[in-house]
Amino acid sequence: MDDLSMRAYRAASARAACEDDQSRADRALDVAVAGEPLAALGDPTVLGGGAHEPTPTPYWILDDLLGGLSFEQTDHLLDVGCGAGRVLAYAAATQLPCRVTGVELDGRLAARAASWTRGRDGLEVIAGSALDIPLGAYTHFYLFNPFDQVLLVEFLDRLEAQVRRSITLVHMSDNGESFAYLGRAGWMREREGSFYEHPAGGFPVFGYPQHYSIWRYVPDANGAKGAPVV
Repeated sequence: MDDLSMRAYRAASARAACEDDQSRADRALDVAVAGEPLAALGDPTVLGGGAHEPTPTPYWILDDLLGGLSFEQTDHLLDVGCGAGRVLAYAAATQLPCRVTGVELDGRLAARAASWTRGRDGLEVIAGSALDIPLGAYTHFYLFNPFDQVLLVEFLDRLEAQVRRSITLVHMSDNGESFAYLGRAGWMREREGSFYEHPAGGFPVFGYPQHYSIWRYVPDANGAKGAPVV
């Protein structure tokens, strides 16, 4: 897919004067890439135990958070809690050069994402928990508030135990995600900020400000970890 649809989306987003305008732009790009809207609700019966309902990230925010990162063909991005596949659609629309995998606990949403990505090079969907899959092969991670702090710490413990090279992790949430990383050896915060109002239209995008932080984790080759983030 060329980036014609993405250029049209960016133009529509820049003209958005209200939340409905922005939602229409996101839906239009969903349909152009995936053939269907991707803002699907999760199954409440699979939530609980610290898992949160997946929320699709607006494409203009993905442009900000992922568009500024450097991706190589050998890289592999994991979207933790991918829902129906908004990050996968962004990867297709912008022609990210790397592989992109989404993991989704809600089997129904995972099936939807797997259906529209089937046969597309570099896109893959795993139905299951991010706490149960191998993490060592991934170089980049995206998390939009997929679970609570307890599960986040468990995820970070597993990640640190498995990766053998530096990784980049982007995390956005409205419940203070940064605190889980503070004091952990090897983690360096590269950028942080928040999203609440649309940059062009000035209308609220979320019910609450969504804080984001972008991290670099560098495991020491000799097993000793670097200085903790403070």
